[in-house]
Amino acid sequence: MKFHRSTSPEPEINLIPFIDVLLVVLIFLMLSTTYSKFTEMQLNLPVAGDTPAKDRPNDIVVAIHSDGSYSVNAMAVPGRDVQSLSQALAQAAQNLDKPMIVISADAQAHHQSVMLAMEAARRNGLSQLTFAAQLGQ
Repeated sequence: MKFHRSTSPEPEINLIPFIDVLLVVLIFLMLSTTYSKFTEMQLNLPVAGDTPAKDRPNDIVVAIHSDGSYSVNAMAVPGRDVQSLSQALAQAAQNLDKPMIVISADAQAHHQSVMLAMEAARRNGLSQLTFAAQLGQ
């Protein structure tokens, strides 16, 4: 009586075809890659500094507080809706030539409050907008 089990041969992983395929892919990538230098554009980026603010008589400063209230040129706006802010902007811009809106929002102000200020400026035809930033201390 033979109690010998017949064992099947263990599978053998042949690495030679795998290496051949990788070399073909590597050669293809090396040949298809272009090493030309693309044209570059010189940019002079603005830098925040400690220079004092310039006196700009045509600026209308819209301050947005953390509670959602607005101030236009340091005058409180009675409402928090677009109509109230639009009226305040129209009043501030009536005697100015090409006024620029400077939106200065509190860090805790909601994004919607900033969007309402931009919408109020658009309704009055004030297309020159900028945002004020303060350096962190």
